Amino acid sequence: MNVNVFLAGAVTVLAVALASPLSSAQSGSKPNSSLRPITHDALWQMRRLGSPQLSPDGRWVAVVVTQPTYEATTQSSDIWLVATEGTAAPRQLTFTNGRESGIDWSPDSRRIAFSAKRDGDDVEQIYVLMLGGGDAMRVTGLSTGARAPVFSPDGSRIAFTSSVYPGALSDADNRSQAAERLARKWKARIYDGFPIRNWDAWVGDRQSHVFVQVLPAPGKGGAPARDLLAGSSLARDPAFTARVTDSGDELDIVWAPDGESILFVASTDQSRAAYALTSSQIWRVSAAGGDPVRLTRDSHRWSRPRFTADGRHVLALVERQTDKVYVKTDLVSFGWSGRDQALDRAHWITEGWDRSVTTFAVTPDSRRVYLLAEDAGHELLHEARIDAGAVRRVFDMTEGVYTALSTPMRIGSAPLVVGLWESATRPPEVVRIDPKFGEHRVLTNFNTSRTVGLDLPPVRHFAFVSKGGRRIHSLLVLPPAFDASRKYPLFNVIHGGPHTMWRDQWVLRWNYHLLAAPGYVLLLTNYSGSTGFGEAFAQTIQGDPLRTAGAELNEAADEALRQFSFIDDARQCAGGASYGGHLANWLQASTTRYRCLVSHAGLINLESQWGTSDTVYSRELNNGGPVWEQGPIWREQNPIRYAAQFRTPTLVTIGEQDFRVPLNNSLEYWTVLQRRQIPSRLVVFPDENHWILDGENSRLFYSEIANWLARWLAP
Repeated sequence: MNVNVFLAGAVTVLAVALASPLSSAQSGSKPNSSLRPITHDALWQMRRLGSPQLSPDGRWVAVVVTQPTYEATTQSSDIWLVATEGTAAPRQLTFTNGRESGIDWSPDSRRIAFSAKRDGDDVEQIYVLMLGGGDAMRVTGLSTGARAPVFSPDGSRIAFTSSVYPGALSDADNRSQAAERLARKWKARIYDGFPIRNWDAWVGDRQSHVFVQVLPAPGKGGAPARDLLAGSSLARDPAFTARVTDSGDELDIVWAPDGESILFVASTDQSRAAYALTSSQIWRVSAAGGDPVRLTRDSHRWSRPRFTADGRHVLALVERQTDKVYVKTDLVSFGWSGRDQALDRAHWITEGWDRSVTTFAVTPDSRRVYLLAEDAGHELLHEARIDAGAVRRVFDMTEGVYTALSTPMRIGSAPLVVGLWESATRPPEVVRIDPKFGEHRVLTNFNTSRTVGLDLPPVRHFAFVSKGGRRIHSLLVLPPAFDASRKYPLFNVIHGGPHTMWRDQWVLRWNYHLLAAPGYVLLLTNYSGSTGFGEAFAQTIQGDPLRTAGAELNEAADEALRQFSFIDDARQCAGGASYGGHLANWLQASTTRYRCLVSHAGLINLESQWGTSDTVYSRELNNGGPVWEQGPIWREQNPIRYAAQFRTPTLVTIGEQDFRVPLNNSLEYWTVLQRRQIPSRLVVFPDENHWILDGENSRLFYSEIANWLARWLAP
């Protein structure tokens, strides 16, 4: 079944383009002179949408919309209200200069809770906005801030997360400890265990705790929020931490149906991360506080518990603990008794399904669940029964990806699904998905007018069988004003991860069409180790981190040259970021086919990367043992050991605050390039982390890449 797209307010149905992926690229059609290439200004100023949150009654969608600017202090994020029925235009609910996030609906669908730092706030607090009108009311006032609000089942309380100081039993304790630390005459970071850093931040000793705030009556003051974990045995455990994510600590709070307790996710073994894999477990704590009870008792990594509308089941995502660096994410259902409030009768909904769940949403009848999973360049909608039955793909797609599913949670509410949809040619918009007919209706048009007139050819898919016998999938991106009778240089762009996938989606940091705008064909290959092709395919990179994947990148380039006569085989460059940077550096060590390379946040030395990164043990698993044993991988797939063979001019870029691939690896690479007298350029962004996030820095980043490619890909 093909996906059709309805535009809100439109009379006709607009079908997604279903042309053969290769037909237009080989048709020889002349360029459309009325279209213009995308610029950095056009890309950067596209509005950015958060995850849409559907009201319990299914009538409304609340979504945070960010209006980016090049000056970070003038950038705003506000909440918009979108109707799921009719043709009414989205309505802006908040108008502030700050950032708003963490939307949650009250059970009666009349109020929205969110976190924000407004005038007079030193840190983020929780606000509640009445849908009927009026200003948002601040309901918390903790010195440690408040985030991720969740309404109780009766709407009278809000649970949220705040990061508190060790041993603090009250906000007065937190204020006292903060003052003491501010008054210290010395500055030092002191550690007795691992880890000490995460992405771009040093790990502190503050803990994320579950709080509950009773909502005051309008115009009246309320009691202070209660820390449910204060003084508990879990909080006293020095190894206790919330679930660690790329964006920080997450407790994944959810209320039990009776409102008497709260489930959350936490870990007590992060301190062993230097020598073993770690886990995260589901816990329950009384809404009155006390010692939490651990509900899952294994070594897996659990996340995002959610109750069905009827309260009979808890669903959660899990990554099994194995000796594999990559395992797929499964969806599991537990029975919920309501008496002893314990999890039982685990049913692994996706156990026999060879895809990894990215998002799930339960239907209001509590019988079915909708899942999203990556598949060969797309993210597709699937369906399964909660109690039994196989996972079923709802419909196929030929363009784009779905993300951030949401369904109504009130029993008897309309059976609908909303989410975000985007493609390489269309920025994300909120859509209402109709699983029965395999189509979706676009509910917002925040960026529609901004893409009008831009020359954004759709991506092309092709695949080949590698010399190793694996089916390798690639995307091809054509330049603006494409003319099949011309010859174009090839830029072989390598995705990071490695456990991710090039997708038909709108990308900000390595936007396909902005990279192609000067007149390049982009090759985006899902090499061995990529997700979206089954668990075994993603695991193939273990014990072979660079060699096979690097060879497949070259084979993909050969296949593109064979299939597409408009690619100039004499003008090829390659580059990528993170694991893509690792592979770019491996290409430096293993081939001279490319005129130039681009390496952002790429390791050049497996050994120093192991010793300085914020992740350690998984690298040992991937490389077959600890570095001091000097197994074959450490010796044979370490790019710096091949420095005598380096020949290719390279642009090296890095964020100085990157702790995942620390600055030292880029400096080592730079030193080798200069020592070998290879044309090279180093760009260090002092205030950036693993990604280049500032607007002006991003502009410079793209400019440096464009200038470097222009220098080496000239005819």
